[in-house]
Amino acid sequence: ELGVERRFVPESCPRAVRPGDFVRYHYLGAFPDGTRFDSSYDRGSTFNVFVGKGQLIAGMDQALVGMCVNERRFVKIPPKLAYGSEGVPGVIPPNAVLHFDVLLIDLWNSEDEVQVQTYFKPEKCPRTVQVSDFVRYHYNGTFLDGTLFDSSHNRMRTYDTYVGIGWLIPGMDQGLLGMCVGEKRIITIPPFLAYGEDGDGKEIPGQASLVFDVVLLDLHNPKDGIAIENQLVPESCERRSQTGDFLRYHYNGTLLDGTLFDSSYSRNRTYDTYVGKGYVIAGMDEGLLGVCTGEKRRIIIPPHLGYGEEGRGKIPGSAVLVFDIHVVDFHNPSDSVSITVHYKPSNCTVLSKKGDYLKYHYNASLLDGTLLDSTHSLGKTYNIVLGSGQVVLGMDMGLQDMCVGERRTVVIPPHLGYGEDGVEGEVPGSAVLVFDIELLELVSGLPEGYMFVWNGEVSPNLFEEIDQNHDGEVLLEEFSEYIQTQVDTGKGKLAPGFDFEKIVKNMFTNQDRDGNGKVTAEEFKLKDQEAREEHDEL
Repeated sequence: ELGVERRFVPESCPRAVRPGDFVRYHYLGAFPDGTRFDSSYDRGSTFNVFVGKGQLIAGMDQALVGMCVNERRFVKIPPKLAYGSEGVPGVIPPNAVLHFDVLLIDLWNSEDEVQVQTYFKPEKCPRTVQVSDFVRYHYNGTFLDGTLFDSSHNRMRTYDTYVGIGWLIPGMDQGLLGMCVGEKRIITIPPFLAYGEDGDGKEIPGQASLVFDVVLLDLHNPKDGIAIENQLVPESCERRSQTGDFLRYHYNGTLLDGTLFDSSYSRNRTYDTYVGKGYVIAGMDEGLLGVCTGEKRRIIIPPHLGYGEEGRGKIPGSAVLVFDIHVVDFHNPSDSVSITVHYKPSNCTVLSKKGDYLKYHYNASLLDGTLLDSTHSLGKTYNIVLGSGQVVLGMDMGLQDMCVGERRTVVIPPHLGYGEDGVEGEVPGSAVLVFDIELLELVSGLPEGYMFVWNGEVSPNLFEEIDQNHDGEVLLEEFSEYIQTQVDTGKGKLAPGFDFEKIVKNMFTNQDRDGNGKVTAEEFKLKDQEAREEHDEL
């Protein structure tokens, strides 16, 4: 009688051999005395055959039924179920009992289809793989008995391909359909949907079932545009970015599976660029249009609008990119100073002008509200001579035509502020500045080009009055003492906001035309007696 001894049965046996199945198995064939007459191991290939179709000796046809993949059986086959009274000349003697040590490697049926077992699926699945999509995935490829034949993990590179257009074996084309990014599934493919009778000529033998453990990392279609998901849009959005604007923004850049490849936050510096001029990848150029200051949005960029097939740095080829951005500020190179008046006194007749001495309080911040500086915290006003270059050009412009008690907000673009370099440790480069200002005091300045003016008639003997020792020469000490007296007695007025000694020395130098440290009557001239000179202006 046929004898079957199950020497090893795997814990998991999802499927057992039935008549009509195709099997691949290894075996050792021996006689009862132990003499070996055949071995598939010696040939280095499995024995491949249909079961129950008369392609095997009757005893083996029966013995294989019910076997699991990786099961090992010891089979004793009597002659009547083997080669009978004739045997096989030169190999099997007549009426021989045969012993087979069998290990089942593979099992499939011609009616099989691709089997898909999903063992992890993300909660959020906005999109699944469709025909003509391009995917990037990792996989371990094994035979049905668990033997590894290939792995993208070992190469440390995803497998990148189109789906459903014949770039893959048919079974994989089917098995990837419907997957989400992040999903993990096991795809079992019968050989007629894989590499068929011939195998791949390398690692995969003919008639082999294949098992792929797949995790999908990326998915896009060549027809995709960018996708924008608004995460936070400020209630107040007076202006949206347009082509030609210059933006400062923070971002986290990830792949579609969440892998971080770059972050401006880690550098503690915004990314600063023009928009719509090709300074950034095409998808980002498009995705940054129409944003508000303070807005947060997610921009999903397909590879043909990102870094393409080649990738860059930590970004693999054909990768979909996800940027979570936060817009800090933006401006246009054509922007001027923006002034918003919040309060103006009813009696507002004296307006600030170039040369006036101003005292004011301010809060300085970035466009996103980050506070930079405040005179309130210092407990004292900020004092300047308007138009003298003591503040950035935009502030000089923003303080014009202001009356005492007025409060206004002045927004200054970087080209009228601190430019591309900013102020190290204080003001970022290319930053738009916002000043909330209150003017507290205004001292009217002198006419442009004047450092000193008379409040009354000028003495016809002015030089003689200054030349106190009447030696025909005026020294700096004499000149300074005279001017001080005129100011103290109210007869004259110096340009406000400047150092007295510097102004007087400048005035003296203008009169000392030969530069010998003395002013003679011939050198001495009043302002209206000479052509206006550039060095008279402060």
